[in-house]
Amino acid sequence: MSTTAQSDAPIYERLIRERGDVAADARKTAEAAWREVGRAMDFRLPHTITTHDLSPR
Repeated sequence: MSTTAQSDAPIYERLIRERGDVAADARKTAEAAWREVGRAMDFRLPHTITTHDLSPR
């Protein structure tokens, strides 16, 4: 939700002005954590060189 858009929830808009958009901040933090976990938990096996890889094409 944009803080500049008018809505039917003036209390929510006031809270965002006073405290910041906690939901948007939490979403950004969760997305960053998800990316970091994806990098840390990369369980793909390393590529193994086989005789097929070494044969001329």
